[in-house]
Amino acid sequence: MKLILRILLTALAVVILSKILPGVEAVSYTTAILVAIVLGLLNLIVKPILILLTLPVTIITFGLFLLIINALIILMAGYFIKDFHVDGIWWALLFSLLLSFLQSILFSLLKEDS
Repeated sequence: MKLILRILLTALAVVILSKILPGVEAVSYTTAILVAIVLGLLNLIVKPILILLTLPVTIITFGLFLLIINALIILMAGYFIKDFHVDGIWWALLFSLLLSFLQSILFSLLKEDS
C-alpha cells in the first residue's frame, strides 16, 4: 500500500512540475503515473549500473556527477514514454532537482500520517 502511495505522490509531483516548467511536458495524469513507475524502475535497475561505471568521474567531481546521472535517467524516461517529453539536459537537471525536493516534502507528509 505504501508503494502505491509513493507512486501516486511521485505522479503528483510530476504533474505539478510539468505545469510549472515549460521544458517538461506530461500529457495526462495516466502519463504521470507511468512516468513515476518508469522512473522507479530505472532508478532501481539502470542507476546503480551508471553509478558504478562512472565512479571515477563521480569521485573527481565530489559527487556532483550524480546530478547528471539523475538527469540522464529523466531523459531515458522521456525516451520510453511517448507522452512525456523533456526538452534537454538542462530541463532534465532542473526537473530532477525539483522532483527530488517535492518528493521529500510529500514523502515527509506520508511519514507523519503513519
